[in-house]
Amino acid sequence: MTVDAELPAGVPGIDVPGLAGWLAAALPGSGRITAVDLLAGGRSNLTYGITLDGGRRIVLRRPPLGHVQPTAHDMGREYRVLSALGKGSDVPVPTTLAFCDDEAVIGARFYLMDFVDGKVLRTQEDAPGMTPEQASALSDRLAEALAAIHLVDLEKTGLTDFGRPAGYMARQLRRWGKQWDGSQEAIRSTGTERHLPEYDRLVARLAERLPAEDGGLTGLVHGDFRLDNALARLEPRPEITAVVDWEMSTLGDPLSDLGLTLVYWMDASDAEGEWLPVGAPITAAPGFHTRRRFAERYAELTGFDLDALDFYVAFACFKLAVILEGIHARYLQKATVGEGFEAIGEGVPALLERAHRILDDGSVW
Repeated sequence: MTVDAELPAGVPGIDVPGLAGWLAAALPGSGRITAVDLLAGGRSNLTYGITLDGGRRIVLRRPPLGHVQPTAHDMGREYRVLSALGKGSDVPVPTTLAFCDDEAVIGARFYLMDFVDGKVLRTQEDAPGMTPEQASALSDRLAEALAAIHLVDLEKTGLTDFGRPAGYMARQLRRWGKQWDGSQEAIRSTGTERHLPEYDRLVARLAERLPAEDGGLTGLVHGDFRLDNALARLEPRPEITAVVDWEMSTLGDPLSDLGLTLVYWMDASDAEGEWLPVGAPITAAPGFHTRRRFAERYAELTGFDLDALDFYVAFACFKLAVILEGIHARYLQKATVGEGFEAIGEGVPALLERAHRILDDGSVW
C-alpha cells in the first residue's frame, strides 16, 4: 500500500506511512490511503476517518495524546466488545475490521472499523429540519438502544468474562478516585492548582449510599452512553445507526449507565447556565423526551426498578466530573487535539454541586 503523495506530512496522532504499511497486510487489496482526517467531537479517544482508493471510508480509533490514566483507553477491550456485539446482539454497532497492538505502527495501539452512515447530533444546528415528531421518535430509539445493551445475552456474545459485576459500584468509586488523584498530579505538573473541596465531601457521601454487592442488577455497561456517542439518522425514519465510544464498557450495574445518560440530557426547562460543556443540548429541542420520560421509557423496556435512581445520577455527576478533570489536565498539558477544550474544566465544580443537590433532595428531574 502507498500513501498519496499530496497528503499532509503531519496528521496529529497518526504516523500515516506507518499506517499504510501495516494496512497493506491487515486489509489486503484496500488500496492507497488518499486522505486522513480527525473526526471532530471526541474528548477522549481520538477518531479518524481514513479514505482509501475508490472512496471507501473506514474509521481508526486510538488513545488520546498526553496524560492518559493507567487503566483507561484500552483499545483491545473496545475492539472485543464491538466485535462480540456485531456478531451476537441487536445492539447497533460498527463492523470491526482489524486490531493493532504494536504501538510502533502509529505511536499507539489502535483498531479499524467500517464507516457507518449517520450523524452525531449535538446542537439544533446539526439537524435544522428535525420535527418534534422525529425528535420524540429518536428519543425512543435511544432508550431502546440503551435497553438493548443492558439486556444483551452475555453467554451468546461470549462476554461473560468481560468484567467483575460483583461490587461494581464500590470499585467504580475507588477507580475514579484514583483517576482524580492522577489528574491532580498532572495538573500540578503544569504549575496550576485546583481547589475543589466539595469533591472529598461527595466521595464520602457516595460511599455511604453504595448498594449491596449481592442481589443487584448485572449486565453489559457502555460506560459513557449519551446521544452524541451514537450515530443517528432521521430519514427515511429516525433511527440509531450505531452506538460508538465503548472505551469504558464492562460488566456491572446497568443503572450506572442510565444515571450518566440523564446527567448529559438537557431538558427544555433547564437554565442555560446549567448546561455542561459536553453532551448534546439538542435534547432541549421541541419533541425530545424529558429526562423523566426517557427514564420511564427505559424502565418500560427493561422492567428495572428505578427507586434508587437519585444515587446513580449523583454518582454519574461524580464520574463525569472526574472524566472532565482528566480532559482538563490534558488541555493544560497542551496535549488535546481539536477544539472546545478550554471550557471543559469549568464543568467540574458545577457537576460536584449538582451531585450534592441531588443527594440532598432526592430529585433527579
